[in-house]
Amino acid sequence: MLRSMYSGISGMRGFQTKLDVIGNNISNVNTVGFKKGRVMFQDILSQTVSGVTAPDGAGTQGGVNAKQIGLGVGTAAIDTIHTGGSAMTTNVPTDLRIDGNGFFAVGATAMGGDAPTYFTRAGNFTVDADNFIVNPEGLYLLSTDGEPIKLDETATKFSISQDGKIVQVINGVPEVSDYNIAVVKFANPGGLTKAGGNLYEYSPNAAMEPIDDLGDWTAADPVKGTGSIIAGQLEMSNVDLTEEFSEMIVSQRGFQANSRIITTSDEILQEIVNLKR
Repeated sequence: MLRSMYSGISGMRGFQTKLDVIGNNISNVNTVGFKKGRVMFQDILSQTVSGVTAPDGAGTQGGVNAKQIGLGVGTAAIDTIHTGGSAMTTNVPTDLRIDGNGFFAVGATAMGGDAPTYFTRAGNFTVDADNFIVNPEGLYLLSTDGEPIKLDETATKFSISQDGKIVQVINGVPEVSDYNIAVVKFANPGGLTKAGGNLYEYSPNAAMEPIDDLGDWTAADPVKGTGSIIAGQLEMSNVDLTEEFSEMIVSQRGFQANSRIITTSDEILQEIVNLKR
């Protein structure tokens, strides 16, 4: 068979993967805290027809480059782009946005319990019947103590400052809560593993060591570089529809071009078969 046919097949597979990622990006254009994906390609190992020859050093014979034929394309990486999304003002006190780097820590139990701890940029939290701050999946928002954050039952209202401190009004007097919302920063946020529900899990490529203690992870920390918490706002998806539709056109044409390679290769094979009549 012709090498070009298999190169065309690899190209069609690559652009199909790219279209899958673009479709996921567009479907999550209004998902709170969603980070878009990006597909990167690389060439597959080439077949060497003849090797390289070095000059003889005497000035009588020059060097000859290697003759190599490429064998197609492969998927090099599917990256998650952690750029900031646009802010949407809701004026809901439990809607939180991180202005800068970092993730909220959430879990079904306290930090270090049986259930895993997840990380998220989606700040659409609510207060449940037990006065805990939870996300839409019912996971608790964790404090720097690694404990679920619970509001005082007698508090009439509360507010959250940019450094994560919670101020509650109890009997008409503002009081600073013992809880402080944790904001965790990873060296490589793209290395986090998506767990669904706008949640991420730790992986060894995100940071050298897993986050076992939230004590040092506060918001608006200039030393660690964590972002500030903005209450009453949500971070929306960072998907740019103009860019996605442009990439969709490129992918569609690339898919078509590779299909033409397969069609042309098939016509050549047909001519070879028809040599014997």
